[in-house]
Amino acid sequence: MDPEWIPILIIVLAITLTVGWLVNGLIKARHRYPPAAAGGLEASRQLELLSNENAGLKGQVGRLEERIAVLERIATDPAERTAREIDQLR
Repeated sequence: MDPEWIPILIIVLAITLTVGWLVNGLIKARHRYPPAAAGGLEASRQLELLSNENAGLKGQVGRLEERIAVLERIATDPAERTAREIDQLR
């Protein structure tokens, strides 16, 4: 290798590393990666919050399924029977 190629090689290497660093930063920003300083404690707290929210949403879905079942029963029952049941509730 000729000594005249060494500065060109260093410049190309520096440009390649800089572009790689910039592309890496753009990818992290695009996917909203947490900063490197974020600890495991924050991640575990976020997991706990998501688990609690998931449990609440499961309960809500269960209640909505029950309500839909009642509405389906009302919609598919004969009109006389539904009227009779409403009158019995009064």
